[in-house]
Amino acid sequence: MQEVRYSAPRTLDEAIRLISVEPGAAPLAGGTDLLIQFRAGIKPLRSFVDLKRIPQLMGVTIDAQGLRLGAATPAAEVTANAELQRLWPGLAESVRLIGSTQIQGRGSVGGNLCNGSPAADTTCSLIVNRAQCIVAGPAGERRVAAEAFCTGPGQTVLAKGELLVAIQIPRPAARTADAYLRLIPRTEMDIAVAGAAVSVTLDEDGVCRAARVAVGAVAPTALLVPEAADAIIGTRLDDDALGRLAAAASRAAKPIDDKRGTAAYRRSVVGVLARRAAAIAGTRARGR
Repeated sequence: MQEVRYSAPRTLDEAIRLISVEPGAAPLAGGTDLLIQFRAGIKPLRSFVDLKRIPQLMGVTIDAQGLRLGAATPAAEVTANAELQRLWPGLAESVRLIGSTQIQGRGSVGGNLCNGSPAADTTCSLIVNRAQCIVAGPAGERRVAAEAFCTGPGQTVLAKGELLVAIQIPRPAARTADAYLRLIPRTEMDIAVAGAAVSVTLDEDGVCRAARVAVGAVAPTALLVPEAADAIIGTRLDDDALGRLAAAASRAAKPIDDKRGTAAYRRSVVGVLARRAAAIAGTRARGR
């Protein structure tokens, strides 16, 4: 029988050392995806390094600069934070969709991102909110934009010995709001057929001055779609502008056919989701 080791370091340096030198070692931020992959033989690991006892990887901090979210912080702690829900309602919506109540007690936003799924619910929300990923490893610390963190299905920019330590999001400007929507085959706890997040900033007259649009589950990674954002900047988010946004989101999609939906269906649906998310974000921004 193969021996499987479990470690629970209390410092970031010790965690980096363990995943750097131990063969077959993997960081355990929540384990809700990793343990399934291990048991299925997808990831033949020999060592788990639990990150939940390391202070830098835990907790939600909101200050004048914005949000700092420890990569191993349970999703339940994120969704229970009233200030986070007020400032980034779309992000809170996407975090709330991570699995069941039980999974949210262990699963984390950092783990959701590091799993590298194109259909991960939080990735699009992180992208539209200009999230920066703080990565630490043997060579020191570096920052990676959320839209560049995943490089393919199940793949990220993390090199050997590197960990995602935290996610930082700047505080939203005045009259800025976000929204996230997805389509799933069932009513809950399923993988997205398509997803879309939108963040908009309005001026005092209700004209959109800045926007970001991201789509998920329709390409090898979640995509930032500048053309969709350009379609609504300078508008009051009228039907014509939202229609152009939807068309741009659909054009950017490069989906596949699988048991959850055809490529043509996904391409159409993601435009609808992006349009609806933009309308919701606009309504929220007007109320601020």
